[in-house]
Amino acid sequence: MEKHRMPIIITGAGGFVGRHLVAKLVGAGKDVVAMDSSVHGIAAGARIVAGDICAPEVRGEALRDGCSALVHLATVPGGAAEADPAASRRVNIDAMYDLLLEAAAAAGKRPRVVYASSIAVLGDPLPEAGVDDTTPLAPRMIYGGHKAMMEDAVAMMHHRGEVEGVTLRLPGILARPKGPSGMKSAFMSDLFHAMRAGEPFICPVSPEAAIWAQSVDRCADNFIHALTMDAGLLPPTRAVTLPALRVSIGALAEEIARQCGVSAALVRYSPDEALEAGFGRQPPLATPAADRAGFAHDGSVATLVKNALAVIAGG
Repeated sequence: MEKHRMPIIITGAGGFVGRHLVAKLVGAGKDVVAMDSSVHGIAAGARIVAGDICAPEVRGEALRDGCSALVHLATVPGGAAEADPAASRRVNIDAMYDLLLEAAAAAGKRPRVVYASSIAVLGDPLPEAGVDDTTPLAPRMIYGGHKAMMEDAVAMMHHRGEVEGVTLRLPGILARPKGPSGMKSAFMSDLFHAMRAGEPFICPVSPEAAIWAQSVDRCADNFIHALTMDAGLLPPTRAVTLPALRVSIGALAEEIARQCGVSAALVRYSPDEALEAGFGRQPPLATPAADRAGFAHDGSVATLVKNALAVIAGG
Protein backbone atom coordinates (compact mmCIF):
# COMPACT_ATOMS: atom_id res chain seq x y z
CA MET A 1 0.00 0.00 0.00
CA GLU A 2 1.32 3.46 -0.94
CA LYS A 3 2.31 5.52 2.06
CA HIS A 4 0.16 8.59 2.58
CA ARG A 5 1.96 11.75 1.51
CA MET A 6 1.10 14.83 3.50
CA PRO A 7 0.73 17.91 1.31
CA ILE A 8 2.50 21.24 1.20
CA ILE A 9 0.12 23.97 2.40
CA ILE A 10 0.43 27.37 0.71
CA THR A 11 -1.40 30.30 2.34
CA GLY A 12 -1.94 33.39 0.22
CA ALA A 13 -1.91 31.02 -2.77
CA GLY A 14 -4.03 33.38 -4.85
CA GLY A 15 -1.56 36.22 -4.46
CA PHE A 16 1.23 37.31 -6.77
CA VAL A 17 4.00 35.11 -5.37
CA GLY A 18 1.57 32.38 -4.31
CA ARG A 19 0.20 31.70 -7.80
CA HIS A 20 3.70 31.33 -9.23
CA LEU A 21 4.85 29.11 -6.39
CA VAL A 22 1.80 26.82 -6.61
CA ALA A 23 2.23 26.46 -10.38
CA LYS A 24 5.88 25.45 -9.99
CA LEU A 25 5.18 22.96 -7.21
CA VAL A 26 2.23 21.36 -9.02
CA GLY A 27 4.35 21.18 -12.18
CA ALA A 28 6.99 19.31 -10.18
CA GLY A 29 4.40 16.74 -9.10
CA LYS A 30 4.00 17.92 -5.49
CA ASP A 31 0.79 17.54 -3.48
CA VAL A 32 -0.30 21.11 -2.82
CA VAL A 33 -3.14 22.64 -0.85
CA ALA A 34 -3.72 26.20 -2.04
CA MET A 35 -5.42 28.36 0.59
CA ASP A 36 -6.72 31.90 0.05
CA SER A 37 -9.83 34.05 0.25
CA SER A 38 -9.44 34.74 -3.48
CA VAL A 39 -8.57 31.69 -5.55
CA HIS A 40 -8.69 33.16 -9.06
CA GLY A 41 -5.73 32.13 -11.19
CA ILE A 42 -4.46 29.28 -9.00
CA ALA A 43 -2.99 26.46 -11.09
CA ALA A 44 -5.07 23.36 -11.74
CA GLY A 45 -3.85 20.35 -9.83
CA ALA A 46 -3.77 21.93 -6.37
CA ARG A 47 -6.53 21.25 -3.84
CA ILE A 48 -8.06 24.67 -3.35
CA VAL A 49 -9.39 25.83 0.00
CA ALA A 50 -11.25 29.13 -0.34
CA GLY A 51 -11.89 31.18 2.76
CA ASP A 52 -10.63 33.50 5.46
CA ILE A 53 -7.40 32.36 7.10
CA CYS A 54 -8.73 33.79 10.36
CA ALA A 55 -11.51 31.16 10.42
CA PRO A 56 -10.62 27.94 12.31
CA GLU A 57 -12.86 25.86 10.06
CA VAL A 58 -11.01 27.07 6.97
CA ARG A 59 -7.65 26.24 8.52
CA GLY A 60 -9.01 22.85 9.52
CA GLU A 61 -10.11 22.11 5.97
CA ALA A 62 -6.69 23.09 4.62
CA LEU A 63 -4.92 20.80 7.08
CA ARG A 64 -7.32 17.83 6.95
CA ASP A 65 -4.73 15.58 5.26
CA GLY A 66 -1.83 16.65 7.44
CA CYS A 67 1.04 19.00 6.66
CA SER A 68 4.52 18.13 5.43
CA ALA A 69 5.35 21.81 5.00
CA LEU A 70 3.68 25.21 5.23
CA VAL A 71 4.59 28.22 3.12
CA HIS A 72 2.96 31.20 4.79
CA LEU A 73 2.46 34.02 2.28
CA ALA A 74 -0.92 35.36 3.41
CA THR A 75 -0.64 38.92 4.70
CA VAL A 76 -2.21 42.33 5.02
CA PRO A 77 0.45 44.34 3.11
CA GLY A 78 2.24 47.51 4.13
CA GLY A 79 -0.07 50.37 3.18
CA ALA A 80 -3.20 48.42 4.10
CA ALA A 81 -1.69 47.42 7.45
CA GLU A 82 -0.89 51.03 8.27
CA ALA A 83 -4.44 52.08 7.37
CA ASP A 84 -6.04 49.27 9.42
CA PRO A 85 -3.73 48.03 12.21
CA ALA A 86 -6.49 45.86 13.68
CA ALA A 87 -6.85 43.92 10.41
CA SER A 88 -3.08 43.56 10.27
CA ARG A 89 -3.06 42.11 13.77
CA ARG A 90 -5.85 39.64 12.99
CA VAL A 91 -4.16 38.29 9.87
CA ASN A 92 -0.44 39.02 10.29
CA ILE A 93 -0.23 37.98 13.94
CA ASP A 94 -3.28 36.14 15.32
CA ALA A 95 -4.13 33.95 12.32
CA MET A 96 -0.50 33.10 11.69
CA TYR A 97 0.18 32.24 15.32
CA ASP A 98 -2.90 30.04 15.46
CA LEU A 99 -1.94 28.42 12.16
CA LEU A 100 1.54 27.67 13.46
CA LEU A 101 0.75 26.71 17.04
CA GLU A 102 -2.62 25.02 16.82
CA ALA A 103 -2.70 23.67 13.31
CA ALA A 104 0.48 23.03 11.32
CA ALA A 105 2.57 21.75 14.23
CA ALA A 106 -0.23 19.39 15.29
CA ALA A 107 -1.01 18.23 11.75
CA GLY A 108 2.50 17.11 10.83
CA LYS A 109 5.69 15.67 12.28
CA ARG A 110 7.72 18.83 12.79
CA PRO A 111 6.67 20.32 9.44
CA ARG A 112 8.90 22.83 7.73
CA VAL A 113 7.37 26.30 8.01
CA VAL A 114 8.63 28.81 5.45
CA TYR A 115 7.54 32.28 6.48
CA ALA A 116 7.44 35.22 4.07
CA SER A 117 8.71 38.21 6.03
CA SER A 118 9.81 41.54 4.63
CA ILE A 119 12.69 44.00 4.57
CA ALA A 120 10.20 46.26 6.38
CA VAL A 121 11.42 44.62 9.62
CA LEU A 122 14.67 46.58 9.19
CA GLY A 123 12.83 49.89 9.51
CA ASP A 124 13.69 53.21 7.94
CA PRO A 125 15.83 55.06 7.41
CA LEU A 126 18.22 52.21 6.73
CA PRO A 127 21.91 52.60 7.60
CA GLU A 128 23.57 54.57 4.79
CA ALA A 129 26.69 52.42 4.99
CA GLY A 130 24.67 49.33 4.10
CA VAL A 131 22.66 46.42 5.45
CA ASP A 132 24.01 42.97 6.27
CA ASP A 133 23.23 40.04 8.52
CA THR A 134 24.18 42.00 11.64
CA THR A 135 21.79 44.92 11.00
CA PRO A 136 19.32 45.06 13.92
CA LEU A 137 15.59 45.01 13.35
CA ALA A 138 14.06 48.43 13.94
CA PRO A 139 10.58 48.48 12.34
CA ARG A 140 8.64 51.73 12.37
CA MET A 141 5.59 50.76 10.32
CA ILE A 142 2.82 48.47 11.62
CA TYR A 143 3.52 45.95 8.85
CA GLY A 144 7.22 45.67 9.64
CA GLY A 145 6.54 45.45 13.37
CA HIS A 146 4.07 42.62 12.97
CA LYS A 147 6.41 40.77 10.62
CA ALA A 148 9.24 41.08 13.14
CA MET A 149 7.04 39.64 15.90
CA MET A 150 6.24 36.60 13.80
CA GLU A 151 9.89 36.07 12.88
CA ASP A 152 10.44 35.58 16.61
CA ALA A 153 7.50 33.17 16.78
CA VAL A 154 8.93 31.02 13.98
CA ALA A 155 12.35 30.94 15.66
CA MET A 156 10.85 30.13 19.07
CA MET A 157 8.79 27.25 17.69
CA HIS A 158 11.79 25.95 15.79
CA HIS A 159 13.95 25.89 18.91
CA ARG A 160 11.13 24.16 20.82
CA GLY A 161 11.15 21.42 18.17
CA GLU A 162 7.56 22.00 17.06
CA VAL A 163 8.32 23.14 13.51
CA GLU A 164 11.38 23.46 11.31
CA GLY A 165 11.40 27.19 10.77
CA VAL A 166 12.73 29.18 7.80
CA THR A 167 12.04 32.91 7.46
CA LEU A 168 12.73 34.75 4.20
CA ARG A 169 12.72 38.55 4.14
CA LEU A 170 11.48 39.62 0.73
CA PRO A 171 12.73 42.67 -1.17
CA GLY A 172 10.63 44.35 -3.87
CA ILE A 173 9.15 41.59 -6.08
CA LEU A 174 8.54 42.47 -9.73
CA ALA A 175 6.40 42.95 -11.63
CA ARG A 176 3.08 42.71 -9.81
CA PRO A 177 -0.24 42.87 -11.70
CA LYS A 178 -1.87 46.21 -12.37
CA GLY A 179 -4.49 47.42 -9.95
CA PRO A 180 -4.77 48.22 -6.24
CA SER A 181 -2.52 46.08 -4.04
CA GLY A 182 -2.39 47.96 -0.75
CA MET A 183 1.37 48.18 -1.17
CA LYS A 184 3.13 51.53 -1.08
CA SER A 185 5.86 50.08 -3.29
CA ALA A 186 3.39 49.32 -6.13
CA PHE A 187 4.91 52.09 -8.27
CA MET A 188 7.88 49.78 -8.99
CA SER A 189 5.62 47.37 -10.87
CA ASP A 190 3.44 50.12 -12.36
CA LEU A 191 6.57 51.40 -14.12
CA PHE A 192 6.85 48.10 -16.01
CA HIS A 193 3.21 48.08 -17.07
CA ALA A 194 3.25 51.65 -18.34
CA MET A 195 6.47 51.33 -20.34
CA ARG A 196 5.49 47.99 -21.84
CA ALA A 197 2.28 49.66 -23.06
CA GLY A 198 4.22 52.68 -24.34
CA GLU A 199 2.35 54.98 -21.95
CA PRO A 200 3.66 58.00 -20.02
CA PHE A 201 4.39 57.35 -16.37
CA ILE A 202 4.81 59.78 -13.49
CA CYS A 203 7.25 58.16 -11.10
CA PRO A 204 6.79 59.13 -7.43
CA VAL A 205 10.50 58.77 -6.64
CA SER A 206 13.60 60.31 -8.24
CA PRO A 207 15.70 58.57 -10.92
CA GLU A 208 18.46 58.25 -8.31
CA ALA A 209 16.19 56.34 -5.92
CA ALA A 210 17.75 52.96 -5.15
CA ILE A 211 15.69 49.82 -4.55
CA TRP A 212 16.34 46.15 -3.79
CA ALA A 213 14.52 44.01 -6.33
CA GLN A 214 13.95 40.41 -7.39
CA SER A 215 11.69 38.88 -10.05
CA VAL A 216 8.72 36.80 -8.96
CA ASP A 217 10.13 33.81 -10.86
CA ARG A 218 13.37 34.00 -8.88
CA CYS A 219 11.38 34.56 -5.68
CA ALA A 220 9.29 31.41 -6.24
CA ASP A 221 12.47 29.42 -6.85
CA ASN A 222 13.88 30.71 -3.57
CA PHE A 223 10.78 29.49 -1.72
CA ILE A 224 11.09 26.07 -3.36
CA HIS A 225 14.72 25.95 -2.27
CA ALA A 226 13.62 26.84 1.27
CA LEU A 227 11.41 23.73 1.34
CA THR A 228 14.30 21.34 0.76
CA MET A 229 17.52 23.09 1.83
CA ASP A 230 19.66 21.98 4.75
CA ALA A 231 18.00 23.91 7.57
CA GLY A 232 21.21 23.69 9.57
CA LEU A 233 22.70 26.35 7.30
CA LEU A 234 20.46 29.04 8.76
CA PRO A 235 21.43 31.29 11.69
CA PRO A 236 19.77 30.88 15.12
CA THR A 237 17.24 33.57 14.20
CA ARG A 238 16.08 31.23 11.39
CA ALA A 239 15.77 34.37 9.23
CA VAL A 240 17.68 35.59 6.19
CA THR A 241 17.21 38.57 3.92
CA LEU A 242 16.94 37.27 0.37
CA PRO A 243 19.67 38.35 -2.05
CA ALA A 244 18.48 41.20 -4.25
CA LEU A 245 19.82 43.45 -6.97
CA ARG A 246 20.30 47.06 -5.92
CA VAL A 247 19.29 49.27 -8.83
CA SER A 248 18.31 52.89 -9.32
CA ILE A 249 14.85 53.60 -10.68
CA GLY A 250 16.44 55.56 -13.53
CA ALA A 251 18.62 52.61 -14.54
CA LEU A 252 15.63 50.27 -14.21
CA ALA A 253 13.56 52.53 -16.48
CA GLU A 254 16.36 52.65 -19.05
CA GLU A 255 16.58 48.85 -19.16
CA ILE A 256 12.79 48.42 -19.38
CA ALA A 257 12.74 50.97 -22.21
CA ARG A 258 15.53 49.12 -24.04
CA GLN A 259 13.80 45.75 -23.82
CA CYS A 260 10.39 47.18 -24.73
CA GLY A 261 11.72 49.26 -27.61
CA VAL A 262 10.36 52.55 -26.24
CA SER A 263 11.86 55.81 -25.02
CA ALA A 264 12.90 56.21 -21.41
CA ALA A 265 11.56 59.77 -21.78
CA LEU A 266 8.09 58.27 -21.19
CA VAL A 267 8.97 58.48 -17.51
CA ARG A 268 8.63 61.82 -15.74
CA TYR A 269 9.82 62.09 -12.15
CA SER A 270 7.79 63.81 -9.44
CA PRO A 271 9.32 62.60 -6.16
CA ASP A 272 7.22 62.19 -3.05
CA GLU A 273 9.51 62.65 -0.07
CA ALA A 274 7.77 60.05 2.09
CA LEU A 275 7.91 57.38 -0.63
CA GLU A 276 11.49 58.28 -1.47
CA ALA A 277 12.48 57.95 2.17
CA GLY A 278 10.69 54.63 2.61
CA PHE A 279 11.41 52.94 -0.72
CA GLY A 280 14.11 54.86 -2.57
CA ARG A 281 17.05 54.99 -0.19
CA GLN A 282 17.97 51.36 0.09
CA PRO A 283 21.73 51.17 0.69
CA PRO A 284 24.20 48.48 -0.37
CA LEU A 285 22.97 45.03 0.67
CA ALA A 286 25.08 42.05 1.76
CA THR A 287 23.39 38.69 2.40
CA PRO A 288 26.15 36.20 3.29
CA ALA A 289 23.88 33.92 5.36
CA ALA A 290 21.37 33.62 2.51
CA ASP A 291 24.18 33.15 -0.01
CA ARG A 292 25.68 30.31 2.03
CA ALA A 293 22.25 28.69 2.31
CA GLY A 294 21.86 28.65 -1.49
CA PHE A 295 19.45 31.53 -2.09
CA ALA A 296 20.06 33.81 -5.07
CA HIS A 297 19.01 36.97 -6.94
CA ASP A 298 18.38 37.32 -10.69
CA GLY A 299 22.03 37.84 -11.53
CA SER A 300 21.76 41.07 -13.54
CA VAL A 301 19.38 43.98 -14.07
CA ALA A 302 18.82 42.83 -17.66
CA THR A 303 17.74 39.37 -16.46
CA LEU A 304 15.55 40.85 -13.75
CA VAL A 305 13.73 43.03 -16.30
CA LYS A 306 13.45 40.15 -18.78
CA ASN A 307 11.92 37.89 -16.10
CA ALA A 308 9.52 40.58 -14.90
CA LEU A 309 8.34 41.44 -18.43
CA ALA A 310 7.79 37.73 -19.15
CA VAL A 311 5.42 37.54 -16.19
CA ILE A 312 3.44 40.53 -17.50
CA ALA A 313 3.29 39.03 -20.99
CA GLY A 314 2.03 35.74 -19.57
CA GLY A 315 -0.81 37.49 -17.76
